[in-house]
Amino acid sequence: MMAYNGLYVIDVDAILDGTARRLIESGEVAGKIVIHKAIVELFYTEARKGRSSGITGLEELAAITQGIPGIEVSIVEDERMPRELDYETVKRIVRDYAWRAGGILVTSDEVQMRAARALGVPVVFSGKQAREKLKIEEYFDDRTMSVHLKEGAPPLAKLGRPGRWVFVKLSDEPMSREELERIAREIIEAATQRKDGFVEIDRLGSTIVQLGDYRIVITRPPLSEGWEITAVRPIVKLNLEDYNLPDKLLARLTERAEGILIAGAPGMGKTTFAQALAEFYARQGKVVKTIESPRDMRLPALITQYSKNYADLGELHDILLLSRPDYTVFDELRNDEDFKLYVDLRLAGIGMIGVVHATTPIDAIQRFIRRVELGMIPSIIDTVIFIHEGEVRKVYELRMTVKLPTGLREAELSRPVVEVRDFITGELEYEIYTFGEQTMVVPVRERKSAALAKLEGMIKHLIPGAEVEADGNTLIVKIPRHSPKLTARRVKRVRKLAEKHGFEVRFVPL
Repeated sequence: MMAYNGLYVIDVDAILDGTARRLIESGEVAGKIVIHKAIVELFYTEARKGRSSGITGLEELAAITQGIPGIEVSIVEDERMPRELDYETVKRIVRDYAWRAGGILVTSDEVQMRAARALGVPVVFSGKQAREKLKIEEYFDDRTMSVHLKEGAPPLAKLGRPGRWVFVKLSDEPMSREELERIAREIIEAATQRKDGFVEIDRLGSTIVQLGDYRIVITRPPLSEGWEITAVRPIVKLNLEDYNLPDKLLARLTERAEGILIAGAPGMGKTTFAQALAEFYARQGKVVKTIESPRDMRLPALITQYSKNYADLGELHDILLLSRPDYTVFDELRNDEDFKLYVDLRLAGIGMIGVVHATTPIDAIQRFIRRVELGMIPSIIDTVIFIHEGEVRKVYELRMTVKLPTGLREAELSRPVVEVRDFITGELEYEIYTFGEQTMVVPVRERKSAALAKLEGMIKHLIPGAEVEADGNTLIVKIPRHSPKLTARRVKRVRKLAEKHGFEVRFVPL
């Protein structure tokens, strides 16, 4: 092993996660401290792209080089530095420099530590710091669903539960950019240190972090006019049994449902239900995996959670086809590529549970209409579960049939029709079919209700004293036993009127 001369070479990850600064401040690392110029250039490039890692890295560098009294830090460079820099290239440059200079490498990357020791380079492993309560966590209590921090505005929080919440002001003092930058830096440092932390997306002007139970979105100029941090945390964790689902629906989920859509408006509890359903299948001995962006479900270790941000959809497609899970939870379906992956995996025989934003349950189905052929929809989606205020409010099942659509009269207009029925009652609520080049989504129940009211008036006019009821597609006409106006001609006219509006007629005595 080479003898070292008290020269400490700081690695890029130890700067980014703040562990190098803490070791220097505590005096555990003292002497001659050097930082390779490649690290400065890398952070500069990332910051110019608007990425939080670059901004945080430059702030940490400034804190080390200028903010610690009595510490002398040197910036070094060599002719071996390439024009294009990425994190792995910079880590190799720093490791090689420590080896050539006979210095001690300060790193918090275990792989970098092993590589340096293989070269005979002494290492100070800055490690993972003990978990401290972050500033963002101080805004949360047991009832807090989310915290909203905005430059120039007072901090706000959403208290309550899905569908039933209120906005409250946490302080009257508006937040400054410096405060938000400091909180953002702390979040990024924690995400790079903690095993339960991930920087899921880091783009120009925005960063999405999953930190334990917290999903944190950071936006900054030029994307937004000022800095903003939104942190969301689930406040309830439910089992499927907590939803008190009807036995008929539980049997459906257990025995038949393999193309499931969980729909609802934002903040209504879709992901919480999807999480409960994933655990329900796992307890039944099914192999369950998830695709998330970000990975914010709280699931047991036997359920593998994949991030859409760390692999392209083609790679996820191959992994899931080869590993063949019984069910895959896709949270959330947003763009064409997401829907295509859902469809491909479902048609390959994998049970799919998709989470989509929708204000009504039929809207969730319409998200598929322009993306797949109409006749394939019942093969892809068999069950739609609509969540409102944390409860299951509606369940649809889809069936394919050939029939004359409700409201059409000519028999030759029969065509393939997707029926959307209320799963609990069996009542037909929507019909989906093509008419010319248009795809029609027709609310059958509303149409029949209006038609029934109109028919009732006509029938009572033709047969005074009659009563009219509907039983599905059958119109029950109750007539007085000795009605003087009940003639064969009027009966025939009633039948024609009913058929015109899509009903069959059955006459019974009153």
